[in-house]
Amino acid sequence: MAEKEIIIAVSGGVAAYKAAALVSQLAQQGHCVKVVMTESAQSFVGKATFAALTGNPVTSDVFDPRFPLGAHIELARSAELLCVAPATANFMAKAALGSADDLLSTLYLCFTGPVLIAPAMNCEMWEKPSVQRNYQQLIEDGVQFVDPQEGWLSCRTRGIGRMASPEEIAVAINDRL
Repeated sequence: MAEKEIIIAVSGGVAAYKAAALVSQLAQQGHCVKVVMTESAQSFVGKATFAALTGNPVTSDVFDPRFPLGAHIELARSAELLCVAPATANFMAKAALGSADDLLSTLYLCFTGPVLIAPAMNCEMWEKPSVQRNYQQLIEDGVQFVDPQEGWLSCRTRGIGRMASPEEIAVAINDRL
């Protein structure tokens, strides 16, 4: 398989630990994986984990001096696919509304290639009408989803909201490339 540049964007949720397995799998397949993390994501998994797994520095700041044109612009122009895993309700709301106040949301708005989102959140959040409206809006906007699964959630209950497995997300990424 020819090397493809992929951005894995990690938003803040417990499922961020699964993103580490995802980026490791993609790197082992020969892809160039760049990781973007929100501030909240860094409360769950550290940048050093992703840097070690990908061999690339992690970006979390719009004003990162490594990118003179802006991290959101340069990253968007270099990658062939953007995958947000896990995608929180907050990220989905920003994306559906076109709001941009951090690196991930500005990157999403700049990115012109395929976008894949793997939501992860509490089952009550996932079922909230506003979250479902945002989900439907993003589908209408051309975003593709690896839907959340039913299972044991970190809030100590069972329901739909568990992020899909890293293996399932990797298959969806490779299918779109």
